[in-house]
Amino acid sequence: MSSVSIQLGRRGVSSCDTDLSTAPWEIDRSPGYGPGASAADHIPADAPRQGVLPQEYRDADEAQLHERIRAARAALGDRAVVLGHFYQRDEIVEHADYVGDSFQLANAALEHPDAEAIVFCGVHFMAETADILSGAHQAVILPNLAAGCSMADMADQDDVEACWDALTEVYGTEPDADGRVPVIPVTYMNCSAALKGFVGRHGGYVCTSSNAATVLERAFRDGQRVLFFPDQHLGRNTAHAMGIALEQMPLWFPRKPLGGNSQESLQQAKVILWNGFCSVHKRFTVEQISQARAEFPDVRVVVHPECPLPVVQAADEAGSTDVIRRFVDAAPAGSTIAIGTEINLVNRLAAQHPDKTIFCLDPVVCPCSTMYRIHPGYLAWVLEELVAGRVVNRISVPGDVAADAKVALERMLAAKPR
Repeated sequence: MSSVSIQLGRRGVSSCDTDLSTAPWEIDRSPGYGPGASAADHIPADAPRQGVLPQEYRDADEAQLHERIRAARAALGDRAVVLGHFYQRDEIVEHADYVGDSFQLANAALEHPDAEAIVFCGVHFMAETADILSGAHQAVILPNLAAGCSMADMADQDDVEACWDALTEVYGTEPDADGRVPVIPVTYMNCSAALKGFVGRHGGYVCTSSNAATVLERAFRDGQRVLFFPDQHLGRNTAHAMGIALEQMPLWFPRKPLGGNSQESLQQAKVILWNGFCSVHKRFTVEQISQARAEFPDVRVVVHPECPLPVVQAADEAGSTDVIRRFVDAAPAGSTIAIGTEINLVNRLAAQHPDKTIFCLDPVVCPCSTMYRIHPGYLAWVLEELVAGRVVNRISVPGDVAADAKVALERMLAAKPR
């Protein structure tokens, strides 16, 4: 069975990678993030790899896989819950008990304490988060271990620890007259469990695109400045909206002395931004917005805050995947909406709102490489293994890491989105 292709849509007349039509199990044979937006990103040598999917799942057609998934779900009943991210392909979303962004799915993982298994149709860091937040008796399963995240891999523990040591030399450790420490670390959800643990140990926070503003406000209550990683764009967009000047947001390049900055620029800094990004959202441009407005004068443009700042400024609205979904829901019939986020969500919103003209800003279809690795064949496999009493592809975070990471995640969950 070949991979189910993404619909190109009204403005998408081509894709960024001819291998998008290749079945994921063929892609699994080679190292890398896979076809799509992250195809050219460097992948760490120790990134998880997926083993061989049994032949029966590779040979099954779409209808057979869906029937096997439904039968396994029925056999498992409440023993297993399936979570699906908004960016998953439709063939996965239709089998999910909950569909949402990373903040919503983190909460959903907490809502089923009696489930024996949480099958997370997302990427590796999301499954790690579910394991940290779930009970010790619960198994968290990622259907394809190769579903990682290139942005998350742009900040590793050694580099962040080295950055922290360098900043400590610059700022010291003494709080100011108001009791605020020199630096508070804030990590985007898109990072490893080890970095969530680092943040937890140092009094910091995890954030999502839903609650980044709330988290930064709390971080500045506790600290004089913030180290924000791994996504520079979410950090810059959020801080800029709070009134922080761009000159007070230096970019930190790992493995360079002082991250490529001067002592003076660091002393003036309010937010130190890590040099990381999302390869999907960096594709969106101001020129694409201008083109959409030229074609449709009444178009409304909504983008994700992982997009570069000029794109966010040129859009009518920016927000998390859930904000984008609600923006579309609230638009009146007949509206034209251009969206700057992952193509699977855009296509799904277009299908759900046939009374509106909805399209992706990027005319070249280029999905999230790693979300695309989750295919019905893998979901059928892990579910049928559970029916047989076997747990495969379990994600387990070591206890010492999980303890510190849970502290930071609980701070995140307490920081409700506005």
